Parts: sequence; structure tokens; C-alpha cells
Amino acid sequence: MKHQGVIINESEQKVRRSGVSRAAHSLFAKFVIMLLVFLAVPALLYQEFRQADLDRQNIVLTAVREQGRLMAESLRPMLESANPSILLDLPEEIERIATKGNGIKVLFRPAGEEGVQGVFFVASEPRLSADELRKERETLVAQGVFDNLTASCLIERPMAIRHLRPSGIEELLTSMTAIRTDAGCWAVIATQSAEVFLGSSIGQPYWKTLEVQIAAAIYLGMALILTILVFTVWRDLMRFRDLARGIREGSVDKSSFMMSNKVPELEPVAHEFDRMTHTLRESSDSIRRAAEDNAHAFKTPLAIIRQALEPLNKTVEIENKRGRRALQVVEEALDRLENLVSTARHLEHTSAELLNPPRENIDLSALLLRMLEAYNVSFSQQGVILQSSIDHEISVLAGEDMLETILENIIDNALEVSPRGTTVTVDLINGKKTAELAVRDRGPGVPESEIERIFERYVSYRPKKTGHDSNSDTEQIKGGSSSHHMGIGLWIVRRNVEAIGGYVRAENRQDGGLSIIVSLPQSGE
Repeated sequence: MKHQGVIINESEQKVRRSGVSRAAHSLFAKFVIMLLVFLAVPALLYQEFRQADLDRQNIVLTAVREQGRLMAESLRPMLESANPSILLDLPEEIERIATKGNGIKVLFRPAGEEGVQGVFFVASEPRLSADELRKERETLVAQGVFDNLTASCLIERPMAIRHLRPSGIEELLTSMTAIRTDAGCWAVIATQSAEVFLGSSIGQPYWKTLEVQIAAAIYLGMALILTILVFTVWRDLMRFRDLARGIREGSVDKSSFMMSNKVPELEPVAHEFDRMTHTLRESSDSIRRAAEDNAHAFKTPLAIIRQALEPLNKTVEIENKRGRRALQVVEEALDRLENLVSTARHLEHTSAELLNPPRENIDLSALLLRMLEAYNVSFSQQGVILQSSIDHEISVLAGEDMLETILENIIDNALEVSPRGTTVTVDLINGKKTAELAVRDRGPGVPESEIERIFERYVSYRPKKTGHDSNSDTEQIKGGSSSHHMGIGLWIVRRNVEAIGGYVRAENRQDGGLSIIVSLPQSGE
């Protein structure tokens, strides 16, 4: 069976290889695509509708400009006559020619005059007072209406200029027709004040029309509602994530997904998450209880068998080699059975801790110092030198038993493989956000191709010892007192480390030996 960490790494690699598939199912990716569509569709539709509106404008303006030209031609005989009285009759004549919604403005530039200052406002329909005519003339000059008139009198200019009369009424200048006479140059400007023209986009940007602005407001409202919907779902998902992390890290206890949820449609999901969390906690407790019950059930008969062997040891003569050998085999089998029971109990506790790992603020520096002090006797007995460098006040969120199991298995492994006279170094460094633990020995190391396998379950490179000291060829996996030579020590280390959010790796030392490096997130970070 592969180690859980290896399985997780393989899963992560598969996820990376399917990045396109992840993006296709990503809520954020869908929101980005939706946003691009929301931006692209209005732009495309706006261009199409704007072009259609321009075509419609051209048709309407062509008819209106033709009407303006006809009004100018109606005034031509009067304007070309040399009779000075036309200035008195002109207002009545343009009033007769103008129809409902249409207007006429008559301008005159005497022969020999140049520039806009030489252009005079003669008459207008609707009629204007002298002061209004002056203001009207200033507005037309500012709009550049007279520019072409001053250059030449041979002009028939189509226009679509929105113009505001001095009275505040808006009108549309549609065309200007020039009439050349001996006295000078006359210009007849046709106007429209009908709502059908002023309510359209003629003479102004298409986006300023009322229908476009209403459509834009509706579209933006839809986009806002959809954005709020996506944000609400995303916020609740992030709330679920934070709660799940809090439950995993032990920073929350009584909170539930149902209490954190604000979206009614997510209530079934929140309910199932709460049930799953409750089930995991119950399973964790059940596994712990079963581990204790099973260990007690097995150890009781084993203890009875061991007690029963004591009188047998006294009654069997030393000369009875077959009897003494049989007793020795039974005792060795009992040792193995007790070791298997302890290992099974340890594995079940480890599984329970993975389902519901304890989370307390543990001073890792103080814990490691206490454990190293207790190890001094063991190191002295095996002739191995223990050196340490411990940064103080490093705390992590974990269970003290889990941390002790991690430290015991790593240190026991280093001690077991270290030849007499060599040094084992234990360093704990404050990495600001992480606690970096490194245990280095001078053992035989591990083949580079097998460096990852030492964290797998039941994998051991340690052959049986053939003598008092077989340090020259020992396995690199040891599970502490409860997992001696079972090949689960470093597997338990990785499971516990990953359960509290850290990671562990192994690497061979260049000058011989093995380093086990553990990185754990510090509490409060």
C-alpha cells in the first residue's frame, strides 16, 4: 500500500495535468467568461444598432433637406430682386412658406464683406426680437455655421446640428442653401423643431438617446445582480473553506456550516457538511475506543501466557535443550505478538488523529528540549553523540502526543542507524511562519532512487541484526518502541505531519548519513 502522502502527491500531479479541465469547471473562470460576454455583446449590438440608426437618419434627413431646399428656392425670386422692400416683406414670406415644425433663418453677407463679422441675421421663423437675433447670431457663429458661407456663396450644405434658441427651445439645423445676387450672398437655413427629430439621435451621439440609455441601465442592472449573485455564492464558499480549515486546525469547535451559510440554496450542502464532520468526529472517537479495547483484549491473554511460562522455566532442566528451545520460541513469539498489538494500537490511534487531529498551542521548543534530555541516557549507552540547536518560543497547533510520536520516531531512527562515536544533530529553527526541524545522522543513508519510499507503509531497508552491533548495515525505517522494525515509523511521521498542515522530506547528506527535515506551520500565523 502506498503512503498517503505519495498518493496525495500523485493526485496533485493529475490535477495539474488536467488544468484545462479545472478551468472549465471553475466558478471564477465562468464568471470571467460571463463578464467578457457582457462586455462584448453590448459593444457588438451597439455598433449594429448605431449603423441601422445612421441609415435611418440618412433617409429622414434626405427628405427634410429636400424640403429645406424647396423652401429656399421659393424665396429665391424675392431675394434675387433688387427691390429694397424685400427686407420688410421677407418675414411675412418665410412665415407663409414655413410649415408646422419647420423653421427658416435668413442670413445676408453684403458684396465685398469678408469674415463672419460681415454676415447679418435678417429674419427668422419663428420670429425673434432684435436682441434675440443678436444672441442667435452669436450662437450660430460659435457653432461654425457661417464658416463655409464666408468662403463662397456657391454652396448647398447639408447639416445635422442641434441648436438652442435664445428662448431655450431646441431645434435641429438640417440644411443651408446659398443664393448669390449682385447685392451679396443670401443664406437660407432650414430647421426642424418637431419632437420626432429632437427625440432621435440626429445631431447627437447615439449613446445619448433615451432608448439606449434605458437599455444600458437595464443591462447594467442585470450585470450587477448577476455579479452580486456570483459574489454571494463565492463568499459562502470561502466561508465554508475557512470553517473547514478552522475545524481541521482546531481553532473552532461548536461552529457549523449551517450557521455560517447565508444562501438558502446552499443549506442542503451545509447540512451534509455538518453531518460529515460529525461522522468523522464520531469515527475518530470510535477508532480510539476500539484501539484501547482491542489492545486490552489481546494483552490480557498474552500476559496470562507469559505468567504461565514462569513456572515452566523453573521446571524445565537446563540440560533439556529441546524443552529450553521450545520455551525460548514461545517467549519470542509472545514478544512479537505484544509488539504487533502495540503497533496495531498505535496505527489505529494515528488513523483516529487523522480524522480529527487534536489542536492545542504546543511549545515545540520546550517539548523538544525535554525529550532530548530524556534521550541522553540512550545516546550514552550506544556511544552516539547528541548535539542540538533549539530556537526558543516556537509554538505549533497540534496534539502533544502527535508531536511526541513525530519526534520519537525520527530521533529513534537516527539513533538506531548511527555507528558508535558518530554524532546526531537536532536543529529547530524559527522560520517566522514555519518551524523547521532537522535531524541528521551518520548512518548508511538510503539509495537516491528509494528516498521517497522510506515514508511508505511497511517499507524497510533494515536487515535483521546479526550481532551486538550491526550499525554498518541497518535499515532506515524505524517506528519507535511501538513500531520497531515494522517499517511504519516514518510513515506515521508523514501522516502526523501532514495532518497538522506540515510536510516532511528526506535527503542524503553529501558526506554520509541521512537528514529528515520537517516543516510545521507556527501557531498564530
